[in-house]
Amino acid sequence: MNNTIQTTSSSAVNSVGRLFNELPLSPGLLATLQQLEYLTMTPIQAASLPITLAGHDLIAQAKTGSGKTAAYALSLLTRLNSRCFAVQAMVLCPTRELADQVTQELRRLARSVDNIKIITLCGGSTMRPQMASLEHGAHIVVGTPGRIMDHLARGSLDLTQLNTLVLDEADRMLDMGFYDDMAFVVKRCPPKRQTLLFSATYPAGIAGLARQFLRNPQEVKLLEQHEENKIRQRFYEVSHETRLQAVGQLLRHYRPASTLAFCNTRQQCRDLLEVLQAQSIHALTLNGDLEQRERDQVLIQFANRSCSVLVATDVAARGLDISRLEAVINVEVTPEPEIHIHRIGRTGRADENGWALSLCSPSEMPRVEVIARMMGFEPEWHDLATLPSDSTTPLASPMVTLQILGGRKEKIRPGDVLGALTGEAGFTCEQVGKITVTDQSTYVAVARNIAREAVRRLSAGKVKGKTVKVRAL
Repeated sequence: MNNTIQTTSSSAVNSVGRLFNELPLSPGLLATLQQLEYLTMTPIQAASLPITLAGHDLIAQAKTGSGKTAAYALSLLTRLNSRCFAVQAMVLCPTRELADQVTQELRRLARSVDNIKIITLCGGSTMRPQMASLEHGAHIVVGTPGRIMDHLARGSLDLTQLNTLVLDEADRMLDMGFYDDMAFVVKRCPPKRQTLLFSATYPAGIAGLARQFLRNPQEVKLLEQHEENKIRQRFYEVSHETRLQAVGQLLRHYRPASTLAFCNTRQQCRDLLEVLQAQSIHALTLNGDLEQRERDQVLIQFANRSCSVLVATDVAARGLDISRLEAVINVEVTPEPEIHIHRIGRTGRADENGWALSLCSPSEMPRVEVIARMMGFEPEWHDLATLPSDSTTPLASPMVTLQILGGRKEKIRPGDVLGALTGEAGFTCEQVGKITVTDQSTYVAVARNIAREAVRRLSAGKVKGKTVKVRAL
């Protein structure tokens, strides 16, 4: 491949402060960006949009939360002909959660495009409604490789008019074993197309993927950088035998309301969950053994602060964009420095500070040295034995999630639930947290001290004029 390589750091692009109106975008798209208050491009947008708008294939390394969705969405929307009711763009994602996020962002950015239809095609939902939607025509599809394969095999998805293919979080799709599925889908796309590959890390498999699926791609690699005063890193030396108990010790000392604990293996996740629960710490885990409904409920509880600790591997946690994450704990130091940087970047976002706490056995010391050299800092070592004695106050999450049986299919909206809780039930807005409506259920976070009474009052009252079944998760 005769690639043009463009490698840049986020700070270098930030200093340029480029505006969206410098790009060859339609007046409608520029007006939408102004309405959404998207004025200055993020580093990944500034580096990649001139390349994609010029029609080149692209490999871009950028983390979740960097603005990468808009980086490719603006390009594919520019190439779209809304008068042609055929699938012209497709975004492949590793999980349903990411596909849903991408679909929402595409719809926001496509406000100015008349009659545009965007469909999400993911597993966990029945095929028939998706097939019916495709029969009526669509411009953009967003989906997971397995479900896209199913539609191609059934003949319900026609890609002959496709002009843009996006592989979002390609490294995670490789981690999850989707290489063959991706190859099946890509081979059914027209050879004359633009292909955009986005990846948070750059493992060896990405180069092979690019050789097979992309044509003379240009490359953008953003070196993730964190403001030193926002993410406070501390390292603790532990023995292998005391590692899991040490996690509880850190949690009781720092007392973060929301923590993401990274393990290197699924078995370690299960072991840590058992240890934390035995210490009366409310923890949940994400792993490949969960059904989609169970995974959704775990993510909802963590995002709405009903769960103090989420235990996960890097693969399970990819694609999550949780706001107000106060701490990241590396239960083991990862052998990949880029993954360490990606992990700790989950905290200390926006205007908030965050802790990045790493447990390290003597054999992992060389890994810390490599990370420190790459990030340009001197590791701050602390002794677990010097931490104050365990607090007797339990580490409880501030909220509890209530599940209401009934969702979009019953036309329930967040306002209906908020109205029921603050109206007839008599609670205040401050006692009600995030409300999430899915197809068949609605989840609402309420303050822990009112959870039991909220279940009783909602069950005795009505939501949208109907009696509902409610339980606390």
